[in-house]
Amino acid sequence: MEGGGRASWMKYGSAVPLFVLILAIWFRSPDNGELDDRLDTVLSSLLRAERKVGMNHVAKPKVAIGFGGCVDLIVDGVSLLNKIGLIPADQPLHHDYLESAEQLSQSFAYFFAPGAAAERFMLNGTLFSELVEASRDLPGNRWAVGGNAPVMAGRMATEGCEVLLGGSFSHDFTDVLAQHITVAGNIVEEQDIHLILEYPSGAKWGRYSSRRANRYIVHSDDHNPYLASMQEFAKKLRDFQPDLLVVGGLQMMDNFPFQSGERGALLSRLAEVLDTSSPTIGVHFEMASFVEESIMEDLLYYVIPRADSLGMNEQELPNLLSLLKGSNITVLSDPNPRVATVLDQMREVYRLVNQRYKDSSGQGDDAQAWSKPLTRLHVHTLAFQAMIVTRGSQWKNTMSATAKASLTANRHVCGSNDIDPSKARLIMDDSFSVSRREGSQRIPLQESRPVSCWEEDDYEICVAPVLVCTEVYQTAGGGDNISAAGLVLQI
Repeated sequence: MEGGGRASWMKYGSAVPLFVLILAIWFRSPDNGELDDRLDTVLSSLLRAERKVGMNHVAKPKVAIGFGGCVDLIVDGVSLLNKIGLIPADQPLHHDYLESAEQLSQSFAYFFAPGAAAERFMLNGTLFSELVEASRDLPGNRWAVGGNAPVMAGRMATEGCEVLLGGSFSHDFTDVLAQHITVAGNIVEEQDIHLILEYPSGAKWGRYSSRRANRYIVHSDDHNPYLASMQEFAKKLRDFQPDLLVVGGLQMMDNFPFQSGERGALLSRLAEVLDTSSPTIGVHFEMASFVEESIMEDLLYYVIPRADSLGMNEQELPNLLSLLKGSNITVLSDPNPRVATVLDQMREVYRLVNQRYKDSSGQGDDAQAWSKPLTRLHVHTLAFQAMIVTRGSQWKNTMSATAKASLTANRHVCGSNDIDPSKARLIMDDSFSVSRREGSQRIPLQESRPVSCWEEDDYEICVAPVLVCTEVYQTAGGGDNISAAGLVLQI
């Protein structure tokens, strides 16, 4: 009997998987169809919101962007570390800068597991050169124009702006940029290389597994920390007369071995450049991965008081908020925060910065010069885009700008201007609370109107879901592209 049962099972066994598969398709296809329809509707609605505001082609917006630039060498991070025989660290550990392979292993593990973006200066030039050499023949590697300022400049030129870029570049680099962008800066013989260690969601390195796709950037840059193009940039700025001035790339100064007082002098000169620009010109500061407390304090003294607009990601927002509240800076935060958490942090940053502006008004020349209130705050996360814009300020089209930022996130990470819903997913909740405070309003995600906007106090808030790319081409430069695209429609 037992043998007969086994024979029956053998007879029908091959048919069982097929039957199970048919059942799975039968029961799941409506859900999958509904999901596909939902993504299609969200995409078409975001595209409609983006197109609602066209660029003024009669007079192109003029944008001046500084500082610096580099060549990015983009590789699969785990493949590179395996190639050089770097063993995964037993204990993840944060380091402000890197001096050894062991520190690289500990630091990479620290950010890799949660899937948080990071950028670190490598003091050990020999080790950095070895990493670059090992990367050159790694399968799938590629070279790209890098640095916050050139990446933002490239996006804004693509979107139809006239761009002045402040940076020191090699002849080859300048030739590539000059087709669309006016470059202000010195010529360098050899362009600095930044090594971009990319990894997808679920990547494995020893016992570590990444929670989301991201990148770990390492460099040994000795040009960009000095803002060498600033003088030439300031000269051309007067004649260029931009509608918007963007400052980025200052994280190159983080943990760089300056002489005493050197960094403060450079940032003081930058403050003068910002002060001498017309008060009607909007100033945007794009933040980045800062871990040195003293440079954050310098930024809070020299740069942020002169900025109308700030752009940052989910790691940089709590970092800035901690500093404003007088606490230690936050090195690592939740890489997938809830909407309510981010909005509360944004409100607090907006309030604290503008309180400092009000407190400094009317004080003597010795007081810290908070010359501008903060009127725009843009936070980009994996799941959503969020903006706070002061009502009546120079920033316009907030809803369309938030939609454009969302779409640009997918376009950049997937490496295609055409968005394919089959290579995307929504990870933002079907409804979100506008605050963590008890009894706060919940807003449902409406596929036909996915950008939610409402007014509070003296500002408007807009939140848009991101169609998260599931076939990642590149995460590096994502924030720069997203911020630049959002700004384009608001100038």
